[in-house]
Amino acid sequence: MTLISATAVDGSSVQFIKKDPMQGGVKDVYFSPKKDYVVAFFRKKLDIQGKERLERLVGKYREGIFGQQGSDFWRDLYRWPEKIVEHGGLTGIVVPTYQSKFFFGRDTDRDGAEKEGKWFASAKNFNKYVPPGDKGDLLGFIRICINLSRAVRRLHAAGLAHSDLSYKNCLVDPASGSACIIDIDGLVVPNLFPPDVLGTPDFIAPEVVATSRLNKTDPGRKFPCRETDQHALAVLIYQYLFHRHPLRGKKVHSQDSVEQEFLEMGERALFIEHPTDHSNRFVIQPNDKDFLPWVDTQKLPFTLMGPYLKELFLQSFVNGLHSPQERPSADDWEEALVKTSDLLQLCPNSSCVKGWYIFDPIAKTSKCPYCGTSVKGQVPVLDFYSSHDGTNFRRENRRLVVFSGQYLYLWHVMRNMFPNEKLTEADKKAVGYFSFFKNKWVFVNQTLNSLFLIQNDNRKPIQIGSSVDLIDGSQLLLSTEKDGRIASVSLVNV
Repeated sequence: MTLISATAVDGSSVQFIKKDPMQGGVKDVYFSPKKDYVVAFFRKKLDIQGKERLERLVGKYREGIFGQQGSDFWRDLYRWPEKIVEHGGLTGIVVPTYQSKFFFGRDTDRDGAEKEGKWFASAKNFNKYVPPGDKGDLLGFIRICINLSRAVRRLHAAGLAHSDLSYKNCLVDPASGSACIIDIDGLVVPNLFPPDVLGTPDFIAPEVVATSRLNKTDPGRKFPCRETDQHALAVLIYQYLFHRHPLRGKKVHSQDSVEQEFLEMGERALFIEHPTDHSNRFVIQPNDKDFLPWVDTQKLPFTLMGPYLKELFLQSFVNGLHSPQERPSADDWEEALVKTSDLLQLCPNSSCVKGWYIFDPIAKTSKCPYCGTSVKGQVPVLDFYSSHDGTNFRRENRRLVVFSGQYLYLWHVMRNMFPNEKLTEADKKAVGYFSFFKNKWVFVNQTLNSLFLIQNDNRKPIQIGSSVDLIDGSQLLLSTEKDGRIASVSLVNV
């Protein structure tokens, strides 16, 4: 073991242990003495453009994201290069090490391996190789998808594209709902820094695959960019929620495996759950038990994720699959996922592999689709109404499914708030909670100082510390401020 001391380009001291490096695709990675950062050296010498890309990553682009208000919010979502090191004729970058939650426990079959997305995106991997304590639940996976959407949204807002967004470059922890994008050093800047790679199979956009055989100088050749990130993000979200790939079905285009891949992922790519073309549907075989129930699109169709995600999956894998300009943005995914999280119903079966499911108040979902356990009784659903002037309220396309122990937050109360990096610590605190108490549903007001029950055109104030019964057809004025919402209560019999 040899301790190497080097001087970073910014003049600071960097130490690393030169012993048994971890080898990535293009870099050798060495730990620092305290293992609080790594130094990753590129095996090949970088050209001028490659060095300039790194200089901007640790300088201008890093400052643009982490030098602003709310920078701590983004530190958990990226492992961003912090410094550049030149040593032994090679160029390296200093990157913070991954948090412990992104490693499997030493007492598991994975023995300290990184929690790459591949373990959770594949039905077989998820069923056979992920320890029960690391499987998480549906709420955890939705949170993962929200965090990935936020991270991609921020990159795109900065004028950057990842270019190789895939489960290899995303670490996830379903137990906590955490996600972290890694391998930032290949970021694409349009018209300045082109992509170094086309991407990772399974996540390369169809137009990139379809034109990959053209010369690089051909004007028809397509390369990774913001729109290809949008495709990769949609694939990741679909895989994390269903543990299957949205395009890999039964359809055979060629007996040659290379040609099959080229067509299946390229010009003939087809959503396995296309609403009218069923030719790429899965056909469940007797030996498919390792993949069940996740590959069974009849039992677990994409529509199970509710109306908001249903529309974005169709937009991604039908309308936008071969029309990049029609793909949902990362912002679209973030908003839809947050709204979907408000539709979660707690499964009564403590052994359910997903623990939650999306409750559809229209279909009056009574059974968990993952374990078949029924929910009985009444499920309160709040439909939100908002106004721009505090007087004329209109129904929003947003609702909250209530379960005992469910919290209400300021972003439910106020139309102009959204749970993202702009929230203060005070904004993140619950303002009240719901409970099934003495055979009736109630809301307990913890902090709202202008909460009213509206019934028969009368307003009854609900003081802080008191509760209000949830009555079918009643309304709660959550705030008298002009951006305050009204919640209309429905008790759905299931």
